[in-house]
Amino acid sequence: MVFDKWNECSLGELANLKYGKTIRKKELSDDGYPVFSGYAIVGYLPTFDYEEPQLIIVCRGVGGTGDIKLSPAKSSITNLSIIIDSDPSKIDKSFLYWYLKHADTHSLRTGSAQPQIVIKDLEKFKIKIPPMSEQKAIANILSTLDEKIETNNQINEKLEEMAQAIFKHWFVDFEFPNENGEPYKSSGGEMVESELGMIPKGWRVVKLKEIIEFIKNSTKPGEQLNNRKYVPIDTMPIKKLILNSYKSYKEAKSSLILFEKYDILIGAMRVYFHRVNLAPFRGVTRTTTFVLRSKSLEDISYNLLLLNMPSTISYADQSSIGSTIPYAVWEGGLGEMLLAQPPIEIRKKFNNVIFPLLEKMILNSQQNIRIQKIRDTLLPKLMSGEIRVPVEEEK
Repeated sequence: MVFDKWNECSLGELANLKYGKTIRKKELSDDGYPVFSGYAIVGYLPTFDYEEPQLIIVCRGVGGTGDIKLSPAKSSITNLSIIIDSDPSKIDKSFLYWYLKHADTHSLRTGSAQPQIVIKDLEKFKIKIPPMSEQKAIANILSTLDEKIETNNQINEKLEEMAQAIFKHWFVDFEFPNENGEPYKSSGGEMVESELGMIPKGWRVVKLKEIIEFIKNSTKPGEQLNNRKYVPIDTMPIKKLILNSYKSYKEAKSSLILFEKYDILIGAMRVYFHRVNLAPFRGVTRTTTFVLRSKSLEDISYNLLLLNMPSTISYADQSSIGSTIPYAVWEGGLGEMLLAQPPIEIRKKFNNVIFPLLEKMILNSQQNIRIQKIRDTLLPKLMSGEIRVPVEEEK
């Protein structure tokens, strides 16, 4: 098979293009089938327009115009996106998804105040396609890698749910195992008065800063950081326990803070307070992030889940300062938060249960980073024909 058998077509020859529909906010509810804008699920409806995931391009809105996405199954799509309904006799849908992910679809944007993409321009977008058998083979390679990433993500979500449920059961509901292995409170465990209300006997009320160190180990950019990974605030995942991406240390330019493996990073501006992640490696971040360190390694699991609690994030919000862009403070702010701390023996038991789950999440996240690098290296080479996939010659 030779590269000259790749045909150049316009997208309009390969697919039917149409805008999503206008859906008023008052029509949306909190349950039902998802409504996808291209940016996010914006609400739910009692019915759906599309049974299968749809290939779309974000065509207007704040940021992201030109992004290629797949909508959720059994969903509706708003008019912030254009649906690309490919002709299966001409192009494999999965191949087209990966081709457009690699292509410069953002160049189709017009307008400055609020860039948009219109169907007449998208129809003219040129695509080079190999024979169908090679399309399917290329798509299969890339989709298999993506499926492994998604499987790891789903495993991590389940592990996170388990960890958070156990934390709540032990330290919010006070049903940690007593000396007989029975749930403490429901087995008649003694509760005592405290300034935080009733807490188990033997627990003590402390400030957050008594059990966690606030680290401000500042540094400068340069080659001395070459053994560290750079984690600016935009790479920190939302409502996830483990850091799962990073940038090169060469991108670290100013206001830098060093962190070590198993430190906990928290976004220090109001819109980022819900980014609370355990660091699985040594790295460098910026001063827009708090670096917090457990005073005991046996407290890592407890402290991570504590800092992820909605009540902790709410306290960071309530104690933040500034009006234009509110930001958290440690001394006189989050560090002053009161909590009921269990004895070390209970925290050790908790760590013995939870830390293996965190380690599994770390392994899955690191594997995903490696797979993403492989996929992102292969993608342009496969789409340009630089790497060929062996398939039978089509007649």
